[in-house]
Amino acid sequence: MLKYLRLILLPFNLVYALVVYLRNKFYDWSIFKSTSFEIPIICVGNLAVGGSGKTPTTEYLVRLLSQYKIAILSRGYGRKTTGFILAGPNATAETIGDEPLQYYHKFKNVTVAVCEDRVTGINELKAQHDLILLDDAFQHRSVKAGFNVLLFEFAKLQKMQWLMPAGNLREPFSGVKRAQAVLVTKSPAEITPATRKKMWAKFRLQPDQQLAFSHINYQKLKHLYTAEETAFEKDQHLFLLTGIANPTPLVQYLEEKQLNIHSFEYPDHHRFTEKEITQLVTAYQQHPAAKKIIVTTEKDGQRLLTNNLRDLLLNLPVYYLPIAIEINAEDKAIFDQKILDYVASIKRFD
Repeated sequence: MLKYLRLILLPFNLVYALVVYLRNKFYDWSIFKSTSFEIPIICVGNLAVGGSGKTPTTEYLVRLLSQYKIAILSRGYGRKTTGFILAGPNATAETIGDEPLQYYHKFKNVTVAVCEDRVTGINELKAQHDLILLDDAFQHRSVKAGFNVLLFEFAKLQKMQWLMPAGNLREPFSGVKRAQAVLVTKSPAEITPATRKKMWAKFRLQPDQQLAFSHINYQKLKHLYTAEETAFEKDQHLFLLTGIANPTPLVQYLEEKQLNIHSFEYPDHHRFTEKEITQLVTAYQQHPAAKKIIVTTEKDGQRLLTNNLRDLLLNLPVYYLPIAIEINAEDKAIFDQKILDYVASIKRFD
C-alpha cells in the first residue's frame, strides 16, 4: 500500500524538490538574507522529519561545553504560544514545547528560550551568553550557524529514503555539504571499516567534514514526580506510554530485558488527553500481575506534568527512562575537539 501511495505522490515530490532547490540556491546566492553573528552558533539538525536524536545530542553538547554560558534556542514545536519566550518556573509543554521544557528542568545553569524566528531569538540572547545552541534549525537558513551538526539515524540509512511528501526527507542528501560534522545516531557501538567507508561515500563528504557515530545509553529509571530511581525487574509487566517519532529502539531495549510490554503508542509530540491517561491507568490497575510499572520517555514525561494529568497518575509507579548519547570511542576525541576548537576560535566583539 505504501509503495503505491509513494507512486501517487511522486509528481508532488518533483514540485517539492524544485521549491527546496530554489530556496537553498537563493540563500547560496545571497538573494535571501542569511544573518551571521559574532558569537558561536551551533546548530543541531537533520534532513528527515522525526526523531533522529536531536534532543540527546543537544544535551551532549551542553555537557561538553559546560564551561561556557550557554543558551538553547528552539522553535518550541507543539506549543500554543508565539514569539520569543524565556523558560521559567511557570513554563509548561503548552507554553514552550516538551523538548525545551526538558532542557529547562535538566540544566539549571543553561538559559532555554523559544522563538519561531531564530534571528530574533539570537538577538535577544547574544549579549548575555557565550554561545547559542540551535535545536532543529538546519533548514532555518536565515541564520548562518558557524557549526552545523547534522544527524541521521543508522537504521534509516540502510533503506531507500524519499523526499516529502512521499517520504520523510525535508531536503535532498546534497544538503549535507552545509554541515561541519555528520553524526550517525542510534548506531552499533562498534562500526566496521566497511560500514564507515560506505557511509562516507553515501554522504559524499569533503576532507574538512567529520563523520562520527553514536549510540544510545539508557540510564536509570526515574520517578516522574519524585525523581526516585529504580531498576527493572525480570518478568515485570511494563505499561509503556510513548509519543515519540520512533519508539522501536526503546521497545527493542526493553524486550531484551525480558519484560512484558503493554504499549500505549501515540504520534510524536502527542498531547495526551485525560481519557487516554485514564485508559492507561485502568489497564494498569486491572492487570493481576504483582510486578508492574508505568514507564514513559523523558520527553513524553514533560507533557504529563500538567495538574489534570498529574492528578490521574498520583500514587502510581510512573517512571521515565532517561537516555544519553555516547559518541563511539573511535570518533569521540576528534568530534569533541572539533566543536571545542570552533567555540574557542570565535572572538566576541562586545
